[in-house]
Amino acid sequence: MPRISYQLYCSRNHPPLSETLNMLAEAGYREVEGYGALFTDMGDLKAMLDANGLRMTSAHIGFDMIENDPKGVLEIVKSLGIAKVFAPFVGPDDRPTDTARWQDFAARLHRAGAPLRAAGVQFGWHNHDFELDATPEGDIPLDLIADAADDMMLELDLGWVRAAGHDPVTWINKYAGKIAAVHIKDIAPDGACTDEDGWADVGHGIMDWAAIHTALQAAGIDHYVAEHDNPKDDKRFAVRSLAAIQSL
Repeated sequence: MPRISYQLYCSRNHPPLSETLNMLAEAGYREVEGYGALFTDMGDLKAMLDANGLRMTSAHIGFDMIENDPKGVLEIVKSLGIAKVFAPFVGPDDRPTDTARWQDFAARLHRAGAPLRAAGVQFGWHNHDFELDATPEGDIPLDLIADAADDMMLELDLGWVRAAGHDPVTWINKYAGKIAAVHIKDIAPDGACTDEDGWADVGHGIMDWAAIHTALQAAGIDHYVAEHDNPKDDKRFAVRSLAAIQSL
């Protein structure tokens, strides 16, 4: 059975955090993944996690902070016992537009992760769909990121891979040795869940989870992070998704 975590970003529209953590603990989660907006009071956050028997084993931290404030990032990591950090996004205005610029970005990303790697923390990139759109030269940006260095890791968001028109199993097989964690995210059938941006609870969409799970297990990937970008009911998503993953 893989380790099953929950990306707390799913519940950003369902405060307060204390109730979210209690709900997750009661649902059966033992791990969570944090994101930047939560890291304002490490003591309070750690106390809430501990009170609910939860560990924050991974986190999304903005690339700007990773690159410009490595000391601050390490303080977050050490305070909470985070083992994996992923840079989650680059905005359209800062997004590279050709192969050379993506290669430069990938090199910057790898350099920025050096303090984390030195501290024994796995570091890498979390994808959306745009990293799977070919550059004018025909290269796939996610390939350029993954190939930047032997120790460049990925948190492969399987929902975004599928949304970009690619087969998640193909990408799992392609980068098996570089995938530190995966986002388990489902896509609703066409025309469904429009009020949830077209995402579905895990096991209630179009993703072939049996095939995906088989590929993940064959690749030795055991860190599954449940995610839904905009659930109307985060408890519904949390409970149904955990049950679906546990049934694989």
